[in-house]
Parts: sequence; C-alpha cells; structure tokens
Amino acid sequence: MKKILVTGATGMLGQDLCPILEDNGYEVVETNSKNLDITKSEQVKSVLNSEKPDIVIHCAAYTNVDKAEEDLKTAELINVTGTENIAEVCGKTGITLVYISTDYVFDGTKLEPYTPDDRPNPINNYGMTKYEGEEAVRSLCDKYYIVRTSWLYGHHGKNFVETMLGLADKPEIKVVDDQIGCPTWTCELANGIVKLFSKPYGTYHVCGSGSTSWYGFAKEIFVQYNKLSLTRGECAGKAGEGLKPCTTEEFHRPAKRPAHSVMENNDICRSWQAALKDYLELRM
Repeated sequence: MKKILVTGATGMLGQDLCPILEDNGYEVVETNSKNLDITKSEQVKSVLNSEKPDIVIHCAAYTNVDKAEEDLKTAELINVTGTENIAEVCGKTGITLVYISTDYVFDGTKLEPYTPDDRPNPINNYGMTKYEGEEAVRSLCDKYYIVRTSWLYGHHGKNFVETMLGLADKPEIKVVDDQIGCPTWTCELANGIVKLFSKPYGTYHVCGSGSTSWYGFAKEIFVQYNKLSLTRGECAGKAGEGLKPCTTEEFHRPAKRPAHSVMENNDICRSWQAALKDYLELRM
C-alpha cells in the first residue's frame, strides 16, 4: 500500500481528498499548519523524513486572491517558500510531488481553452505566487504532477455555490457575467488527481469540463437547486429570482481576474453541470 502525505488536509479540498484517497487503497497521512508548518524548512525535512511517504499532495496554500494584493509577503511565504521547502525534500528523496495550482496563472487573453503547454502570465499577486510555486516544483523535482484547477467549491469551506445559496432570497443578486472559467467540485478534482497517478509526470489541467461565466454558474446553481427543492416538496422553486448579470467594472475587486481562464482538461473530469448536480443532491 502506497503512503500519501497531504498538506492542508483540513482545507476545503483536503477534507474531500483524504477519504477519496483512502477509498482508492492509499494510506493517508493528514497534515495541517499545526503539525506541519510548510514555511519552516527543518520541520518539513523532519516530518517527511519521518513519515517517508511515496507521494506528497501539496494542498496547503494562501488562497485569498484579493488579500494577496495587500499582503504579498505572506502569500509569497506560504505559496512560494512553503512550496520550495516541500519540493526540495521531495526532490532529494525521490518522493512524487503533486502541486495544486490554479487557472489564475494565466492572463485570460486567450479566447480558446488554455492547454498545459500555454505560457503563464499571471495578472494578480495570487496567480504570480502560485506560478512561482510551479517553477519551484519544476526546478527541484523530477517526479511531479502540477495540477491546475479552477473555480473550486466543496462541502467543507467558503465557496461560490454556498455564497449564492445564502443569497437566494435577496431581491437583487448581481453576479459578474464577463469572466469565463471552469467550475470544479472538490470531489471531481480529488478523483482527477487519482487518475493522474497512471499518467506520465508533468503539468495537467484538472477542472470541470465545459465553461461558463460566474453569472451562468449562479444561474445553473439556482435552476438545479429549485428543481431538487420542487422534487422534494421543500419550496416553491423560486430561489435566485433576483439574479442579475453585471460587468467586472461594476463589481470592483482589489485583484484583477482573468477574463477568460477556460482550461482544456482532456476529459479528466465530468461536465461542470453534472458535478454541480451531484454536489447539490448531497448537500440537501
């Protein structure tokens, strides 16, 4: 049985990833900032040398896109230095490293889906630090999978789906309609990561198949939620009636977002609509 050590195991992705790994027959070592501070190189060496995992899945990250514009130092410490510490030990000891990255490494100017070979050009600090993390993995490891994902949501953390459902009864819900991407359920990402273990090392896009805008995503959330509610006789199926599209300019945020960060995933994951349906059914 192969042993996998997961950093950030108590995060939104980690809480779905760990049981899925166990279901696939792996021994899982769960770590978080309390028992593995990735910013401390000696602690990283000690834990990895003690546990001797076959694979490390590096989920721990600074993910607050807007706050990274104000606090670049902390974002760099976690996303760059922390990743360098993990990658250095993995590279020296022959451990396979799986690094979770993001669509925000791209500038969003390409109108066709980005491929793993397309050149990154981040336009915000978060994307920049994640790209620098990618480069650290490439330079320090021979055995690695860089996994770019996007628009992630899951049952164990703050995310767009839960935000929309929390606003369902509001008379007006304005959502950006000119940013296009690939919504991804954490469980789809977790299953996609498992599939990668039978593929050659390298960079992969693991995200929901298909694409939509944030407004289109919100619209589908309410359509599916209302259908499920009607089926169960729980409400009149009117959640999200106040939903309206708006532009990025109308909804100003500290960090720039790529306008079109759609990624080609080579069918590693199902359609984003099918995954969303399963997510909503499980939460209701």
